[in-house]
Amino acid sequence: MTDTPANDGTRDATPVARPSSPASPAPATGSTPVYSTPESTGPDAALSPDTATPLVDDPALTETAATVDANRHSLVENVMGVVTGVFIASFGLFLLKVSGAVSGGTAGIALLLDYAGPLSFGALFMLVNVPFFALAVWKKGLAFTLRTVLTVGMVSAMSYLHPAVFHIDDIDPVYGTLGGNLLVGVGLLILFRHGASLGGINILALVLQEKLGWRAGYVQMAVDVVIILFSLTVVSPWIVLLSAAGAVVLNLVLALNHKQGRYLGRT
Repeated sequence: MTDTPANDGTRDATPVARPSSPASPAPATGSTPVYSTPESTGPDAALSPDTATPLVDDPALTETAATVDANRHSLVENVMGVVTGVFIASFGLFLLKVSGAVSGGTAGIALLLDYAGPLSFGALFMLVNVPFFALAVWKKGLAFTLRTVLTVGMVSAMSYLHPAVFHIDDIDPVYGTLGGNLLVGVGLLILFRHGASLGGINILALVLQEKLGWRAGYVQMAVDVVIILFSLTVVSPWIVLLSAAGAVVLNLVLALNHKQGRYLGRT
């Protein structure tokens, strides 16, 4: 009779080497699959081989050829995005105008000229933006420029529509100035994410963010403060102070929400 060795735990102490294979065997029923093969390194390591769905939250680290098409905006999404952004931004500018406030960028320049001269805001807004269209063609391409020309034209048209259908006899300047700038900031954010802008300083801010890494919101904030200071020649110091606070609100919306790599919707 042969004695059976005692099961003292020493038989399994030495690990058994298993040959590596490019494809792991299918997991048993009821078990959770683990994708940790040697090939799962780099950006694709966060993707499930079955669904190519990102398993982490940072899209800037996980976007690959498998997901870039899913992040691309459709034509309908771009059209609706631009129309929505234009409407919100133009209504914000309407609140600023009826409040007697000013703003930054080319819109602020157009408002100042509107207060001081005979031309309307809509016509001035288009004229002030013309020199910046050349910068857009040079640095951002023809498609971006055409969308920007379209959005500037739509905002100019909306500047005639809003007062025709929305009659405001009296508005608190604090509400109108801060609320108007908040709406302009949200409208600009939507336009940026659909490859467009309201022209002017927006184009310069986007170029500097892409080339130098400067936040578009902070760049525009600095320029806007300079423009608003010039408004002292047209409006009262109290309105200028309110307008400066409004410019901070507008650009904080951009600075806190428009960051490279955070939003990967493609146009």
